[in-house]
Amino acid sequence: MVGRSVVTLDDITTAQIQDLLLKARYIDTHRAQVSHTCDGRILATLFYEPSTRTRLSFETAMLRLGGNVIGFAGAQLSSVSKGESIGDTLKTVSNYVDVVAIRHPKEGAALVASQAASVPVINAGDGGHMHPTQTLADLATLKSRFGRVTDLTVGLCGDLTFGRTVHSLIETLCRFGNVHFVLVSPEELKTPQYVLDRIDETASCSYTEVKDLVSVIGDLDVLYMTRVQKERFFNEDDYLRLRDTYILDAEKLKLSKPSMAVLHPLPRVNEIAVDVDKDPRAAYFEQVRNGMLMRMALESTLVGDELPGYAAWANKEELV
Repeated sequence: MVGRSVVTLDDITTAQIQDLLLKARYIDTHRAQVSHTCDGRILATLFYEPSTRTRLSFETAMLRLGGNVIGFAGAQLSSVSKGESIGDTLKTVSNYVDVVAIRHPKEGAALVASQAASVPVINAGDGGHMHPTQTLADLATLKSRFGRVTDLTVGLCGDLTFGRTVHSLIETLCRFGNVHFVLVSPEELKTPQYVLDRIDETASCSYTEVKDLVSVIGDLDVLYMTRVQKERFFNEDDYLRLRDTYILDAEKLKLSKPSMAVLHPLPRVNEIAVDVDKDPRAAYFEQVRNGMLMRMALESTLVGDELPGYAAWANKEELV
């Protein structure tokens, strides 16, 4: 993976994803040992749209590895406001840094960036398309909760049309196989056909589309909640009408399995009530932590810096 870009998780194999999951676990328990892994490295975070968790997570990951960070947190803060193309920005920034994380509101922008750059580019979200590092955080959370990412019934609820995190997760779980997806949404925010086709192409995966969360919540191992994203709507009336369609609260949660995990890519608006936060099934803040760990694993891997002690530790883990 050294020197390669990650625009979608299709850019890396399932074996490499498993290795990143193992690296994240090692990093979590060996913070001091890995704290100088990326000494002298520089990450650029080029965020053309607002972000809190994703940008800070990428930056914290590099800082915890001993590297440094440059970048911008809004298109208005960059030369794009003067008309500079993404390609020219990446060709320029490649001269300064070792790796780039880019977020952009337009689908395909990360691919364009990766083609122009001479250093690895990580897609931190491109429009309604893909969000691979969020999916890595999701997988790490499933792994920590269930010890596996297969043989699960996964409910995805809310905005399934524009939710790039949903599309990425479904795509990747299909690669591992043996997952039943329960797709919960209003008619206007249904899962795109190309995503349904991807499930159909996987013999060991299947899906059910429903409109009522309460009717299926008791069947789920995982409930992945999403917010209705105002920025994806052209008509504010449609947004206001649909934003409160699904709200998970303590009463609905009583209908679920004690072992169910509630995930959310965050930020939430009101689709998960605050009274859910203290429930042991709530895993969304755990996702945030896992996201940082997975980005530490990914950044160090792409720039070719080995985690001190990891190889010997991983060999022992395989023997257990």
